Amino acid sequence: MANIKSQKKRVLTNEKRRQRNQAIRSAVRTEIRKFREAVASGDKAAAEAQLRVASRAMDKAVTKGVFHRNNGANKKSKMANAFNKMS
Repeated sequence: MANIKSQKKRVLTNEKRRQRNQAIRSAVRTEIRKFREAVASGDKAAAEAQLRVASRAMDKAVTKGVFHRNNGANKKSKMANAFNKMS
């Protein structure tokens, strides 16, 4: 660990942010997985509801800087396409 006081503080804040980002990323991935499972089961109503939840979670993660906005847009687009392809 560094000897400089500001660097010691930076190490602590970096760890807090890393843990926060990890938690948010995990939550978003869980919502996306739930959406994929709903699509795979063929339940259109559940898939639509889960699409909203997953998209909202992704938007929040992008706002917090966990994901790049283009990454978020690509993931949302992919989910929307999967939902639209359901028969």
